[in-house]
Amino acid sequence: MNNAQKKILLKAAKDTVTAVIKGTPAPNPPQSNDPELTAHCGCFVTLKNGENLRGCIGQFVADRPLIEMAIEMAKASATGDPRFFNEPITAGELDELDIEISVLSPLKRTDNPLSLRVGIDGIYIKKGRTGGCFLPQVATETGWSKEEFLSYCCSHKAGLRPDAWKDPKTEVYLFTADVFGAAFKDIT
Repeated sequence: MNNAQKKILLKAAKDTVTAVIKGTPAPNPPQSNDPELTAHCGCFVTLKNGENLRGCIGQFVADRPLIEMAIEMAKASATGDPRFFNEPITAGELDELDIEISVLSPLKRTDNPLSLRVGIDGIYIKKGRTGGCFLPQVATETGWSKEEFLSYCCSHKAGLRPDAWKDPKTEVYLFTADVFGAAFKDIT
């Protein structure tokens, strides 16, 4: 994505988060014929206050244009992340937030989970009815090795044994992401 497209997505996401936190109507998605902004692809929106995560929600598969997905995931990240139901984002916190959007490639199943590229590939691990994911940047931010990345995803996100990624019955998918963000106060 180019800088102009990223700016449009960040502004739409910021305006949505601001509206839902302040209890005002969310703005309508900007109209666009841009093929990048109207493509159907998954995305995640992450909100942080300094180093503290304040929300992160996304979808791998899109049933609507990216611009609409970014807005929906921004709203969900601000108000629907169950990890923060007891400590919701406040209006006074808005100027301290950073927003990050991860536009996802399609998932690709792998039979060799160790083929993942740390800091480039994200993972989605699924076994039965349970699953969990980490975005590519999580491995870099934490300094995890491939094995740690896979094991933590299994145990902390998917509710599986840490070594479940080694089980042939466990589905491991890789994906990449175009990741970009900014401080709320810098988005105009």
